[in-house]
Amino acid sequence: MAMSSALTDLYRYPIVQAPMAGGASCPQLAATVSEAGGLGFLAAGYKTPEAMYEEIKQLRGLTDRPFGMNLFMPQPPNPDPAAVAAYGERLAGEAAWYETSLGDPESGSDDAYDAKLAVLLDNPVPVVSFTFGCPTRAVLDALAKVGTRTVVTVTSPVEAQTAQWAGADAVCVQGVEAGGHQGTYSNDPAADGMGVGLGLLSLITLVREYVQIPIIAAGGIMRGSQIAAALSAGAVAAQLGTAFLVCPESGANALHKQAMTDPLFGRTELTRAFSGRPARGLVNRFMREHAPYAPAAYPQLHHMTSGLRKAAAKAGDPQGMALWAGQGHRLARELPAARLVETLAVELDAARAALGLQPQRGAVS
Repeated sequence: MAMSSALTDLYRYPIVQAPMAGGASCPQLAATVSEAGGLGFLAAGYKTPEAMYEEIKQLRGLTDRPFGMNLFMPQPPNPDPAAVAAYGERLAGEAAWYETSLGDPESGSDDAYDAKLAVLLDNPVPVVSFTFGCPTRAVLDALAKVGTRTVVTVTSPVEAQTAQWAGADAVCVQGVEAGGHQGTYSNDPAADGMGVGLGLLSLITLVREYVQIPIIAAGGIMRGSQIAAALSAGAVAAQLGTAFLVCPESGANALHKQAMTDPLFGRTELTRAFSGRPARGLVNRFMREHAPYAPAAYPQLHHMTSGLRKAAAKAGDPQGMALWAGQGHRLARELPAARLVETLAVELDAARAALGLQPQRGAVS
């Protein structure tokens, strides 16, 4: 389809490595995925503009293939400072246990968005994606003028329509199965527990009815057969995070990697316990004890718990860490990233062949 051309020349295989903030999506991982024929991504979230630029330079030193950078949208002020303070009091025991202090919840809510945009306009990258909201048309137009293609993360047909109206080149449709933060435009606690999160295949089909721009599918994808299903539903590519998190090139903490297939962590849940925004992770002690009391306050809770999570990792205690993971985490394979891309491509073509379809462009034979 003509509308797919906005993205398909960026990769050999329709496999996108998800931008995972917090260190997992490092230059080595992104470069390896891009070199192998996928589309690697860096994550600017929680980094300074200077650190973001340094990672871009590092990645460009490793590959000349296309890659992407993800930005977090600025967040509105916290509506209930008292709730944040009360949560901080609740976490005082955690701080004492890990012999650290709680972070300042008012450390900033815009993630240096304007400064990072300025860097990306002065030093354009092939793709920029956005999470937690939709940029203005002026921002998207400015990126288009410097040759950057844009993707907006969406979790509903209405959000996808907003992204199309604003001028995005594509949307990343994120099903409720996805690990890490849900990329919703709003952080509405009234929606919690009401079953509003849509499964990926249903969401792709719905979004396809609302927009004409390409769809990247994200959420619980761990096998090539799932990529085939997403493409059949109307996506042009699939984005995988948890699948790449355990690769040796990933910058994720070793404890986080081990937990993906540890029988001790058998299930995932959406929680606000660590950041104040719904995010899917492996259920551990911290989540069980504190999730019911966490207010809808992002990034205030992220800043508050950052030191706790680092101290837990330093102590070798995964029960106090944010173990972000998608619903398919038990299917994680500890393969080098290039081998994983190749394996997924082979599985994708096998699934397509079973359906009597032609192999993907550039398929492994």
